[in-house]
Amino acid sequence: MKRGKIIMIICMSIIFVGLSGLAAWAILGQHGDETPGSQAVVSEGTGEDLMAGENLSESESARESEGRENGDTESPADTEETIGPETEEETEALAEDTKSDLENMTLEEKVAQLFILRPEDLTGVDVAVQAGDMTREALEQYPVSGIVYFGQNIQSEDQLREMIANTKEYSKYPIFIGVDEEGGSLVARVANSGIMDVPIYPDMIEIGYTEDPQEAYEVGDGIGSYLSDLGFNLDFAPIADVLTNPDNPVIGVRSFGSDAQIDAQMVPQVVNGLQSHGVSACVKHFPGHGDTDSDSHEGQTVSYRTLDDLRETEFLPFKAGIDAGVDFLMVGHISVPEVTGDMTPSSMSEQVVTGLIREELGYDGIIITDSMQMQAVTLFYSPEEAAVQALLAGVDMLLMPEDFPSAYEGVLEAVYDGTLTEERIDESLARIWSVKGDL
Repeated sequence: MKRGKIIMIICMSIIFVGLSGLAAWAILGQHGDETPGSQAVVSEGTGEDLMAGENLSESESARESEGRENGDTESPADTEETIGPETEEETEALAEDTKSDLENMTLEEKVAQLFILRPEDLTGVDVAVQAGDMTREALEQYPVSGIVYFGQNIQSEDQLREMIANTKEYSKYPIFIGVDEEGGSLVARVANSGIMDVPIYPDMIEIGYTEDPQEAYEVGDGIGSYLSDLGFNLDFAPIADVLTNPDNPVIGVRSFGSDAQIDAQMVPQVVNGLQSHGVSACVKHFPGHGDTDSDSHEGQTVSYRTLDDLRETEFLPFKAGIDAGVDFLMVGHISVPEVTGDMTPSSMSEQVVTGLIREELGYDGIIITDSMQMQAVTLFYSPEEAAVQALLAGVDMLLMPEDFPSAYEGVLEAVYDGTLTEERIDESLARIWSVKGDL
C-alpha cells in the first residue's frame, strides 16, 4: 500500500535522527529545561455567546487508486493498487520531503502537530468568525495539525472562505481544515447553515434503505465537491456505526442502518466520493456506537458486545472503509468490557487501538480520538492523563481536548520523563504526513 510504504521509509529515516537527538539532549543536560509559554486568552472575532443548541462536543484527498473513474461504485477493496515506476518515484520524493520536515521540527512543534482543535480552543475567543492576528500568533506559538469548524463559525460564504484561506496562510505547516459534514438533517454544518446553494441529502438511514451503493457515492462526491471548493480538506464522515440498538440516542438516522452488510457497501463509497475531491474522509466511531444506549457526550458509554459480536457485525463497515483507503479512522470513547475486561474507553485502550485497529484490521492510516471534551473522558481523566493515555494506546491524533494547553504540556512532560518517546511521536507524525503531503 502506498501509504504504508511512505510511513516505512519515513520511520526508518527519522528513528536514527531521533535517537541521536535524544542522546545529545541527555548529554547537554537540557531535559525539561525549556517550558513553552502558556496560552494567552485573546479576543478575536465577535464576542457573542455560543449559539444555543450547537453541538460543540463531537467532531467528527484524493487517495483514490489511479484510474478509478468518478462515480464508479467498485470499492478499492476489489482492486489492488499497483505502484508503477513514476508513482514509486513520487512516493520516495514525498517520503524525503516528509523526513526533511520532521528532522527540522522541534519537539514542541511535533507535539503540537498531534492536535486538531476548534478555533476557540486555539485563540481563546468566545466565537471565532475570522482568522486574523490572534489566529496567526496562536499558530506561531502552537503549530497545531488542524482546525475544525462548527456551525457558529459560519456566517456567510465569503466569510468562511476568507477565514479558511487565512488560517492556511498563517500555518507554518500544511494544516487540516475539518468539519462534520455527514449529510442528512442532523450533522451537516455547511449545508444546514444555509449560506450557499449546496446539495441537501436525506439522512444516511434513507440512503441505506435504497441498498444502492451509487447513492452513497453521490453523497460523498457531492459533499466533497462543495467542501473542497470552500477550502476544507477533512470531513469527519462517514458514520460507520451499525444501528444494532434502535433506542440509541446519538447515532440513529445518521447510520446507514442495522444491516452490517449494507453498511459495509455504503461506507466505502462515501469515502471514495469525498477523497476523489481531495477531502480526507474519517470513518467513525470505532468499535461502534450503534449498540449503546447512552451518549458519550454526557457520560460513560458502554457496549457489552463480545469480540465475536463485533467481528461479525460492527467491524464490517470499518474494514470496508479501511480497504477503500480511508485517510482517518476515529476511535470513540466507548467502553467494551467484554473485550478489554475493564471500563477503559476504547480511545485509551491499547487492546482496542493497537490490538484491533492496527493489528487485526490492518489499518495503517491516521487514528484520531473522538472529541476529548466529551464527559466520557472529562469525568474520569484530566486533560493531561487522557492525552498521554490515548497516545500510549496507539492513537495518532487528539481531537479537541478539554484544556488544550494542559494536554499539550502533559504530552511534552511525558516525553521528558520517558513515559512517551520521541520515536513514538515520530511514528504518528509519519502517518500524518503521509496524508498532509498531498495538501
